[in-house]
Amino acid sequence: MSHDPRQAPEFSVIVISYNTRDMTLACLTSVYGQTRGDVEVVVVDNASTDGSAEAIRAQFPQVRLIAENVNHGFAAAHHVAVPHCRAPWLLLLNPDTVVLDSALDKLMTFRRARPEAGIWGGRTVFADGSLNPASCWRRQTLWSLFCRASGLATVFRRSDLFNPEAYGGWPRDTVREVDIVTGCFLLISRKTWDRLGGFDPVFVMYGEEADMCLRARKIGLHPMITPEATIIHYGGASEKVRADKLVRLLRAKAELVKRHFAPGTRAPGLVLLAAWPASRLLALSVLSALSARARFRDSVTAWRTVWQRRGEWRHGF
Repeated sequence: MSHDPRQAPEFSVIVISYNTRDMTLACLTSVYGQTRGDVEVVVVDNASTDGSAEAIRAQFPQVRLIAENVNHGFAAAHHVAVPHCRAPWLLLLNPDTVVLDSALDKLMTFRRARPEAGIWGGRTVFADGSLNPASCWRRQTLWSLFCRASGLATVFRRSDLFNPEAYGGWPRDTVREVDIVTGCFLLISRKTWDRLGGFDPVFVMYGEEADMCLRARKIGLHPMITPEATIIHYGGASEKVRADKLVRLLRAKAELVKRHFAPGTRAPGLVLLAAWPASRLLALSVLSALSARARFRDSVTAWRTVWQRRGEWRHGF
C-alpha cells in the first residue's frame, strides 16, 4: 500500500541496490503486493551498470529513488537513504529478497508486541522453502572461534554447543532473543538508529549489523526474531567459495573482535580467527589429494589465496 503524501507513512522500507536489477524489481513487486500497512520505499542504487535505476524509475514511480554515481557500499548507503525516510520506523530489506504472506506487516505487529527488543527480525528461507539460517547470529566468542578453527562447527553443524554462532540446529521456528539480526531483514526505530549512529561506515561489507546489534545490547536492547514474518532471501544459496568475499568477511570479523571482545581476549581471539582459514586450507588440501573432485581443488585455491592475503584482514580495518 502506498502512503498519503500529506502525512508521514507508518514505516520506511530501505533497499540498497547494486547490479541486481531483476531481483530488485521482484523484491519491490513483493513489497507492494504483500504489504497493507502505510509504507514508503526508499531505494539507493549504488551506481549500478545494469539499468537498475532506470528500470526502478519506470516500473515503480512511487519509489523514492536515489541513483548514485558512486558505490558507497552497504553500510554507508544507508546513511544516504535515512535522511530521505519520513517514517518513525526503518525496515531494512535486501534487494535479493521476496516478501511472503504480509511479512512486513507481521514484523511491525511483532514490534508492537515486543517493544523491549529494540531491533526486530524474521525468518528467511531459500527459494525452495528450505531454511536460510542467516537471518540471525550469536556473537563471536573465544569458544565459537575455537570451534570454527578446529572444524567442530563444520562437523557438528546442528550442535548448539559446537556451532554456537549459528545457533546450532535451531530452525528459527520460535520467537527468540538473539545477539544479531541480519541486515537483510531488520526493523529499527528511527530514534534508535539515530541514537546508535546507525551502521558504522567502516564496515564496507559484512559485519555492520553485528556491530550495530552488539552496540544496541550494550544500551539495554534485546534484539529478537519471529518466525511469523518470513521472506525468501536468495543470498548465499549457491554461491561458491570466493577469495575476495572471504577476505572481506574475515576483515569484518577481525574488526568485531577488536571492538567487542574484552581487552584480555582480543589477542587470542585474533589468533583463533586466523587459525580458521589455516585449518580450512590444510583440511581441504588433504581432501583434494585424496579425491579427484574439482570442487576441492577450487576451494583449496580460494583458501590459499585468502591465507596469502592475510595481511589484508588479520587486523580488521
